[in-house]
Amino acid sequence: MLAAGAVGTMQNRSERDTFADMYAGRLARLWAVERGLVFGRLDHSDEGRLYIGKIGLTDDEQQRLLIDWRAPVAQPFYRATSTAPMGVTRRRHLQTKGRAVVGVDDDLLDLDSLTDDDRATLNGEAALLAALDERRTGRMRDIVATIQSEQDRVIRSDLNGVLVVQGGPGTGKTVVALHRAAYLLYTHRERLERRGVLILGPNLTFLRYIEQVLPSLGETDVLLSTVGELYPGVTATARDRPEVAALKGGLRMAEVLAKAVRDRQKVPRQPIELTVGRITLTIDRSMLEGAKNKATRSRRPHNQARAVFVRSLLNALARQQARKIGKGLIDDEELADLREELRTEPVVKAALNRLWPYLTPQRLLLGLYGSADRLDHAASALTPEERALLRRDGGQWTDADVPLLDEAAELLGDIDEHVLRASALQAEEELAAARQAEESEREAELAYAREVLELTGLSDVMEAERLAERQRGGGPYLTTAERAAADRTWAYGHVIVDEAQELSPMAWRAVMRRCPTRSMTIVGDIAQTGSAAGARSWAESLDPYVAGRWRQERLSVNYRTPVELMAVAARVLATIDPALQAPTSVRELGVEPWSAPLSALPELVKAEVGEGGKVAVVVPDALLSTLGTEITAAVSGAVVVSPEAGRAKGAEALDAPVAVMGVTDAKGLEFDSVIVAEPDLIAVQSPRGPSDLYVALTRATQRLGVVHGRPLSPALQGLASRSNGLRPALQPPVRPAPPAET
Repeated sequence: MLAAGAVGTMQNRSERDTFADMYAGRLARLWAVERGLVFGRLDHSDEGRLYIGKIGLTDDEQQRLLIDWRAPVAQPFYRATSTAPMGVTRRRHLQTKGRAVVGVDDDLLDLDSLTDDDRATLNGEAALLAALDERRTGRMRDIVATIQSEQDRVIRSDLNGVLVVQGGPGTGKTVVALHRAAYLLYTHRERLERRGVLILGPNLTFLRYIEQVLPSLGETDVLLSTVGELYPGVTATARDRPEVAALKGGLRMAEVLAKAVRDRQKVPRQPIELTVGRITLTIDRSMLEGAKNKATRSRRPHNQARAVFVRSLLNALARQQARKIGKGLIDDEELADLREELRTEPVVKAALNRLWPYLTPQRLLLGLYGSADRLDHAASALTPEERALLRRDGGQWTDADVPLLDEAAELLGDIDEHVLRASALQAEEELAAARQAEESEREAELAYAREVLELTGLSDVMEAERLAERQRGGGPYLTTAERAAADRTWAYGHVIVDEAQELSPMAWRAVMRRCPTRSMTIVGDIAQTGSAAGARSWAESLDPYVAGRWRQERLSVNYRTPVELMAVAARVLATIDPALQAPTSVRELGVEPWSAPLSALPELVKAEVGEGGKVAVVVPDALLSTLGTEITAAVSGAVVVSPEAGRAKGAEALDAPVAVMGVTDAKGLEFDSVIVAEPDLIAVQSPRGPSDLYVALTRATQRLGVVHGRPLSPALQGLASRSNGLRPALQPPVRPAPPAET
């Protein structure tokens, strides 16, 4: 349809775009969900059967073939138990490869109701443990076939308000949040498709890790972003030192930026003399104070208030000019003529730009960082040592800078690009004439576009100008996610924040601006807070915005980390806070964690690769370059993930057999085998170092090792010794029965 181009009437083109959008979205969903399309069956006591899948399907007669997993009728697939079967006698899990069924597992919920034929076709063991034992692929997979009862309760929680999902490592917080996004889009499609859903992750590698989950569930139009990408046109590729990140993340920076903006609205003590032709005009302090007061009282952001300041000052200068040329009192028309003549004078324009310049957030922030004088004045509430931490000349944007750019954008407001172009290239009256000519040409198209938007109820979603441009065939079609990503002021229908404990107070301000309705899902674990500017409690982060209006759910079962590995991590958790309780692991593997000398690291990595699956080497930030070089030289295909790695590099690391990374880049990820290098250095590399170590020790699904040159802390002493690639003696695996609700 779109390939046919813009033909026919405006209504024909609008209908074409609507149908093309509908069919393209449906086709994308069908392709995305083909793998594992159907995964379950419910046999009811009334002899009815329902097949459960990733989306709903009907035949030509509109008879149901497949039930969408999000539909209310599918809830028993996740919630039915032997004590509360919800009318289900058997729950069948189907494993498929392509379009062939390769495995069948049955959960019996009401044995007495089974017929003889049913008894003869019983198969398998619990599907959950089978899924947990599978090797990692470098990408998160959906768990739609193995959602557990406590997870299902969170996924189907009400859309409105702020839901906090607190859970330890391996409890499925991330995958539950993603399935919740899919469920909300299914249940509240009309509301959320218009405004979109934003999912914030901790780093770019993590986004590549989760990017396939929602498409596999039939949702292809959700924006995935990090805090470092929230400001359009800026992607943070560097990280600050912990003490700098903590300073930039604190709420004091909001006042520093506000004062930095006020400092750029200059009122010099000495009069300014301007030579215009043969006349000398004087801008004195009273004129400047009057113009500034009018601009301030307008309560507009800096760049919009500039128009008020400029008009007031030009009026005063025009009256002064009239007096000097002997005109005396002048009427409004003459005042406007003189004002516009002065506006185009280079000497006047230069003075106005010095007194109240147009500013971009980037220019404001770099100007602040790059000037000791500006820092001393705007950041006078900070100590000299803190101001020295902010001082820098140029450099790359960091994750902590992006919330500051967003704050600055709020204070400055947008700059009219046409005005900037006019001030640089031509007089304003010429630009106004050009605008008027262009508007007259497009008046009919805009009128029609507004009428269409009003009739369809889409006037709050799309601007008439954008629709008119599409009607002319001159602009590409943009999805909701693409339009939202390019618009800093976009208000999302729902926001999901993963690893939310890492967000600084300034980052929370930026996130809250993007969700005025406060419909949010906050996912994280306070015990895993690694950022020096991160949260110490959910109340501390959320009460300034939604005090008394947020609720919390807890996930307590660890599906990732085996009992043997979690026992080690739990000892480290106790050093953070003895009151904290580690989640309960559902399985034992009989594979004990081990320790070895740091010098044996390359050989140990090779041995782990030989065991199969994905291997991660988590190292202190200070040793990333050294150990990364050593491992990549010794192990074929090994990749180092640095703070500067973009999404493409993150994908390379996830696909590699071995990834070497710091703790920050390992957050939210999981691997078959993890080797933690110099754990005691990780524990002291930042004020939240023990939490970082806890994170590092809980990334593995199968095997965990520790290599060190320094003595181990008491929490890590007693690990089985390993060297020269030899594994400690293995114990036979013990598989406890899964929890009753599974």
